[in-house]
Amino acid sequence: MRTKASSAESNDLQIEPIDRSLEPQFRARIDGKAKPLGSLGRLEDLAVQLGLIWHPLVPRTGRAAVFVFAADHGIVAEGVSLYPASVTRAMVATYLAGRAGVNAFAKASGVDVQVIDAGVDGDIPAHPGLIDAKIRRGSRNAARESALTSREASDCLARGSSIVAASIDAGTDVVAIGEMGIGNTTSAALLMHRLAPVPLADCVGAGAGLDAAGIARKLAVAERAASRSDATSPLDVLAEFGGYEIAMMAGAVLGSAGRRRPVIIDGFIATVATLVAVRLQPAARGYCVFSHRSAERGHSLLLEVLDAKPYLDLGLRLGEGTGAVMAVPLLRAAAGILTGMADLSDVLAGTLETPAADRQHG
Repeated sequence: MRTKASSAESNDLQIEPIDRSLEPQFRARIDGKAKPLGSLGRLEDLAVQLGLIWHPLVPRTGRAAVFVFAADHGIVAEGVSLYPASVTRAMVATYLAGRAGVNAFAKASGVDVQVIDAGVDGDIPAHPGLIDAKIRRGSRNAARESALTSREASDCLARGSSIVAASIDAGTDVVAIGEMGIGNTTSAALLMHRLAPVPLADCVGAGAGLDAAGIARKLAVAERAASRSDATSPLDVLAEFGGYEIAMMAGAVLGSAGRRRPVIIDGFIATVATLVAVRLQPAARGYCVFSHRSAERGHSLLLEVLDAKPYLDLGLRLGEGTGAVMAVPLLRAAAGILTGMADLSDVLAGTLETPAADRQHG
């Protein structure tokens, strides 16, 4: 059965900032574990972040899901991609068949895959793993007109938020976000340029494999699109240059933060969506875990803008949420520092007991 996404209003969602005053308390707990001080490196930082996000509850990471938002982009008509828009629909079918990169990585990492049709230019048959949130069959050509209407941008935020919030309410502990959309690196570059803000040339990269001439053509198209509008407010910029999948990912970040759950951010395009979310509601930043540094031009600079230090640097640039999925085991390990490691004082006092479950199966 195909699930139809709700478009309930969520743009006014109030996000409670994480309480940074509790950080020394969590640092002290981690320092007291059975290990030398700082010996677990940046996993200790991640454990602190998870503690702050979940407080006063104990962090849970058992059930993780990656949400792959898919949509097409009208700007593809300007020749900004090596591939035709039809590839978006073909890749969605591949996700639903369980045969894409994200499916392989998710299986290895114990992560559920949920695909969202945010605006694919085509009809996708019903499937248990598909959520129908389609706004329109592809965005408009941002080089010539606004890609989205203001109402569409708001609806995307609301739908992305409600999709993730519903999953969390149903038991998801960790949210990861990824995307698919031929032409979406151009849209993402325009959003980064205007919201960071940084020069457009620093934002436009090879995408799915453009050569130098292709990148130059893509930059020229992006410059033409940027010159069309002087929008600077986050929602206006999203409407002018965004894609439906990028806007829904921004909503997903807000929805996860609103439910006080960690949201793992994938590469360049997902990080741009996060920039949109943070510009709309700065408190959302504290709930974001940046999984990896993409090889796409612009991502390293974008991470600096968001004061983010990713945990992995593997040269990935596939998208789909693959990097985010690879970071899920790191979250589980970091949570285990708080929930599973013994305190050094108990070790030295010889008061440790084998957990009942381990004794039963030993």
